[in-house]
Amino acid sequence: MSTLIKIITTFIISFSVFFPAKGAIVYQTKALHPSIQTIRTRVFDKAYFPPVIRLDNDDQLIVSFDKFAEESEYLEYKIVHCNANWTPSDLSVMEYLDGFNQNRVEEGELSFNTFRHYVHYTITLPNESVRFKVSGNYVLIVFPENQPEKPLLQVCFSVFENRVTVPISITSRTDIDYNKSHQQLEFSILHPNYNIRNPQIDLKIYISQNNRLDNQTQINHPLYVKSNELVYAHNPNLIFEAGNEYRRFEMVSTRYAGINVESIQYFDPYYHVDLFPDRLRNQGNYVFDQTQYGHFTIRQSDADNSDVEADYFIVHFTLDYDNALIPGTIYIDGEFTNGQFNDQNKMVYNFETKQYEKALYLKQGSYNYQYLFIPHGTTKGTPANIEGNFYETKNEYLVKVYHRVPGERYDRLIGIGRAFSGE
Repeated sequence: MSTLIKIITTFIISFSVFFPAKGAIVYQTKALHPSIQTIRTRVFDKAYFPPVIRLDNDDQLIVSFDKFAEESEYLEYKIVHCNANWTPSDLSVMEYLDGFNQNRVEEGELSFNTFRHYVHYTITLPNESVRFKVSGNYVLIVFPENQPEKPLLQVCFSVFENRVTVPISITSRTDIDYNKSHQQLEFSILHPNYNIRNPQIDLKIYISQNNRLDNQTQINHPLYVKSNELVYAHNPNLIFEAGNEYRRFEMVSTRYAGINVESIQYFDPYYHVDLFPDRLRNQGNYVFDQTQYGHFTIRQSDADNSDVEADYFIVHFTLDYDNALIPGTIYIDGEFTNGQFNDQNKMVYNFETKQYEKALYLKQGSYNYQYLFIPHGTTKGTPANIEGNFYETKNEYLVKVYHRVPGERYDRLIGIGRAFSGE
């Protein structure tokens, strides 16, 4: 990529920091202001676990993010309880929280020795100021001190009760093909000590693959109802495209190029990272590669604390493609995009180079990513056109079981199940 293009890209990214895009979809994890970067949600001491913690347990959720700024400022947060579909529930704050619902973000630390200055903030939940009374979905909303009408970011997470167990099995011998392009789930809800009167009406069950939102499905009707067991199987909503192993790259130092990095160059005021051009993988045979199921890790090789010593680089993605895909759009997908499909991660076709291109401003570390194609008029991405679908692919599946107990005004999250294909 030419020096001129990199300089122009630097200007565009710098300029966009101060002018946010209009429109926001409520209750998805996302930045609501362009100064917010690198939102991460982790369960303490559980690497790459989904953002789900157990009620009345020692589990803690660690939410962190960076704010581009020259100095620390006072930020606050509030918590909203949601229904199974992430709309606000009818509960009052006193019914779902023990403590205050406007608390200060206590942990903020200035970046050290970085070209891009930022403040790294961390919120731990629950904490001394606030604890959860009920299970279900929650949204954490962060805003400047005493300005809740100006949210900076929102983070979605769930709190579950261990009332039921959810064993899952995954097979490539699906109802639509055999050891080819799909994977199919079958699971049970075991509830020997928990009463479920009418599962067809009272339960809402959501299934996700690699924590993606676009292809998440819902199923309400069990195939069989047994004594203390509900069996869910042979349902079209339990069949997923198998996809391919995530691509990956690593940029942990300016002294050497990491995995899948072709070059690192400095153009004032940022480093630019050129990834090796990506190619279509939808033809040929499946090739195993170690995956983190779309996650990313912040790391700077020489740092004592990568959270504040890792810098931000402009990362250039290119995808070789002889002809632009019409009609439809290609997006870069991974945990670092927060499941969003917007201009920030939308690939643009260059007719001169015959490549899809995109530059993203990312913090140093190791990243998983893939390319998803979204046909016009739809919101669901498919890996088929670029990554391909191979039944051997390792995928993470999460099943969340919500129960609206008759007479109650919210959806309890009574249990979860988590499984990996190929195991």
